[in-house]
Amino acid sequence: MGRPDWESEYVDFFVARAPALRRTAYLMCGDWQIAEDLVQTTFVRLYVHWRRVRQETVDAYARRILTNLFLSRRRTAHREQVTAELPELPGGHDTPQEVGGWLELADVLSALTDRQRAIVALRYVDDLPVAEVAELLGIAEGTVKSHSNRALQALRTALEAQLERPTR
Repeated sequence: MGRPDWESEYVDFFVARAPALRRTAYLMCGDWQIAEDLVQTTFVRLYVHWRRVRQETVDAYARRILTNLFLSRRRTAHREQVTAELPELPGGHDTPQEVGGWLELADVLSALTDRQRAIVALRYVDDLPVAEVAELLGIAEGTVKSHSNRALQALRTALEAQLERPTR
C-alpha cells in the first residue's frame, strides 16, 4: 500500500524547498545547527497542517512558520556555551572558500537585529516583495522598508570595513 496523495505532495515539497528554507534560516540565525533545528521544526508543524494548507500558499505558510520560530526562539533562547573543541562543519558539501564566505556573511549579518536579519533573508535572498514580508512578519510595509534600508546601510558599512582590513 502506497502513501496517500497528500503525503507524497508533502515529501515532494520537502525535497524541493528544504535547502532554500535551510539557507534562509541560516541567514536569519547565523548558525547551521540552529538553522537545521528551525527547518526541522518548520516541517514538523507544516506536516501537521498540510491537508488544510492551500497548495498555492504552502510556500508562504512554511516561511511564516520558519520566521515565527526564529523570532520566538531568539526571545527565549539560552546563551551559547564555549567549548574546548570546535564542532564539525555541517553539510560537508561546501568548499573551504564557500565556508569562508558563509562565515564572513554570518559575521556581517550578526551585527543586525533579529528582525533586520529576517527581513534581509526574506527580501533579498528569498526575493519576496515588501508586502509579503510585511504580512509574514505582521508589520507595516513602511516598517519593512525602513528596516531594510537600515539593514542594508549597516551591511554596506560592515562590508566596507572587511574590505579595508589587511589580508593575511
